Amino acid sequence: MSELLAPAGNPEALDAAIGEGADAVYLGLKSFNARLRSSNFSWREFEGAVSALHKQNKKIYVTVNTVSEESEIERLYRFLSYLNKIGPDGLIVQDFGVVRMCQEFFPNLELHGSTQMNVESAAGVNLLAKEGLQRVVVARELGLEEIRKIKAETKTELEIFVHGALCVSESGLCLFSSFLGGKSANRGMCTQACRRFYTADKGGVEEQGYYFSPSDLQLIEHIPSLMEIGVESFKIEGRMKSAEYVGSVVAAYRYLMDHWQEDRKGAVAAAKRMLATDFARSKTTYWYNFKTNEEGVENAGDAILNPKQAGGTGIYLGVIDKIQAADDEAKRRAQEAAGEDADPESYQIVMASLKGGSYDPDPGDSIRLHKKDDTGRVSHKIRSLRTDENGTRWIDIPTGFSRGDAVYLLQTKSMSKRYNRVLPKDLSPFKAQPGAEKLPVLDLTPVKKDELSYFPEGLYFQVSTIADMYAVLSQHPVRVILELNFETKKDLLAHKTLPFSKKQVIISLDPYCPAALEDELSAQLDSFIADGYTTFVANNTAHLAMLRAKGANIIGGPYLYTFNRWAVSWLENQNVGAFITPVENSFANLKATFEKNVRSRVMVTAYAYPTLFRMRFRLPKSYDFTYFSDKEGMEFKVNATSDGSFVMPEAPFSIVDKTELLDHEGFKRVLIDFSKTAVSKGELKMIKTAMVKKQAVPESSRFNWKDGFYNPEKIEEYKAAAERAAEKQRAGGKSFGKRGGQRRSGGSSRSGYSPRRPKR
Repeated sequence: MSELLAPAGNPEALDAAIGEGADAVYLGLKSFNARLRSSNFSWREFEGAVSALHKQNKKIYVTVNTVSEESEIERLYRFLSYLNKIGPDGLIVQDFGVVRMCQEFFPNLELHGSTQMNVESAAGVNLLAKEGLQRVVVARELGLEEIRKIKAETKTELEIFVHGALCVSESGLCLFSSFLGGKSANRGMCTQACRRFYTADKGGVEEQGYYFSPSDLQLIEHIPSLMEIGVESFKIEGRMKSAEYVGSVVAAYRYLMDHWQEDRKGAVAAAKRMLATDFARSKTTYWYNFKTNEEGVENAGDAILNPKQAGGTGIYLGVIDKIQAADDEAKRRAQEAAGEDADPESYQIVMASLKGGSYDPDPGDSIRLHKKDDTGRVSHKIRSLRTDENGTRWIDIPTGFSRGDAVYLLQTKSMSKRYNRVLPKDLSPFKAQPGAEKLPVLDLTPVKKDELSYFPEGLYFQVSTIADMYAVLSQHPVRVILELNFETKKDLLAHKTLPFSKKQVIISLDPYCPAALEDELSAQLDSFIADGYTTFVANNTAHLAMLRAKGANIIGGPYLYTFNRWAVSWLENQNVGAFITPVENSFANLKATFEKNVRSRVMVTAYAYPTLFRMRFRLPKSYDFTYFSDKEGMEFKVNATSDGSFVMPEAPFSIVDKTELLDHEGFKRVLIDFSKTAVSKGELKMIKTAMVKKQAVPESSRFNWKDGFYNPEKIEEYKAAAERAAEKQRAGGKSFGKRGGQRRSGGSSRSGYSPRRPKR
């Protein structure tokens, strides 16, 4: 019998999930999980939940599905040690470093590969199974036949998303939010920039829309087929959703799973009626109705995208018209609802009046608030209502919102149920917290003599066409990396003449490796190796499995995230000898991860138009534009191909003026990456000049190179330091100069873009 797995973003949602018959729940704690903006559980609540659910023979999984920087590794070790003591039924993980650490110290912790791990083929699933993972949450961009194929070729448990919000990007490969302000999706900080309102340039005519805000997934009619295939776990997305939402969705899927064998058609119809109160976005089955990869690539865009669909969720209630302070009674209700162990920030409220909607929300209704500049979205259950002498209705909302912000209805009170409380009333017996254990030192493998002959020092270029290989010939790169795509694949298989010897050519594999294409890719790799190509850039766990078996030289690409040495060590164990650091990495973390004696294993990208998000489909025909911009005027370009669609910034990421510094620090392999961008003589000249003169490329971005990822703790430290300085100034009457901190106010202030068209 398949498991029904529900989200528990807070104790109320936990009650609803279990009350409606979920077999298991997944939840996050206060760190190392991909929904840091959800309420999450305190230490006491989590320990109490594990105890209570195990008494009911229910399972509980913990999300540890973010990547960790080197400076966080000891804290991660302590966190894993704590989880090992408490004993959840599984950890949902993304970082290879977590896998490596659990292999070494916590072998009793059951590991499940997160969808953020970007696994969509039997080859990838089976490699992780050999590394000890019991279950894999496969990518959401797969069809029914692909799931069937994977299930037929693996004995490992599969978990699939069946309902809830979708990412428009291929799983685990989105850099958009990170690029705009350091809030990385790989760090649980995604700001859902894809759902924003954009202006498209259609041949000089501007047209606006929510071009990249996808519909929500709903696979209710496919559940019987998936159960027949033998999928072990059906997952509902929604750790940031209300308890009412969780309860109603769980109830529908529970009903169908229990009754489809009696009356398949009738059970599906009844379950669909139960989902009618899901006031979320329009629904899609996404890839599930397509038989072939080609059919999906051509048609999935129409199935998932609608530019007129607002990025919001639910029924529109209007915008905030006025705000005033909450009275003591409203504050008391908010605190009481949050629970005694809640963080005080979680129940700070104000009162607001709305205008522009057609429904007046009441206490008990669940709403979602969206900031008008798209920088924040929060779900909230109304606890208090007051009507003043003018007849104006005031409801409580979280602090941080202002006039003009939009409000949507998620669930009405009439849809609510009272569920039995899962958590014990008395949480005082549960006192465990992460301790102060010291993490043993891990040394990466020293480089042996002649081990990296395929990875010499010097300047590398990556290109997407053979024509561009000729264009970079004049720069005399020590190696050229050729992206394997629909065009270069044909050229290589046809033995087209190249301007470099095969020894000088490295083939870079696409980070998305779906089940529909894995057998074809494996056969193509055999052909390339037989033809004399020996070195490849792997960007997916499936690539590791294929290339290891073929005896090729493997370079770990930027999508095999190496943000800490434990992740590097795990990849070393997969026969990966060299690494291209992730483009969203920082210089400080790069140096911390790789000590000087192993930096000859590392290549650093110094110039690129990074792919901010990747879509496994061509954009709909109505998307007849290449360039689009956001509200701040930052410009982007979209490239639609037979391999899918790719969004890139209009201006490049560049640290080419820092190449001498990199060399001094021992990073002597530098990459100029023109993936999906045509090479021009003018741009090559500009890059060379910037290198020689140590000058920044005009209008370029540093990405996270200097500031690193957005870090709320550091922001608070900067604020506290600024307050102390201000207090000292007031006390002493002295003048102090401004001190810079992490600047995280949004895209344009961070990267300084101005209009500039790329060459392609």
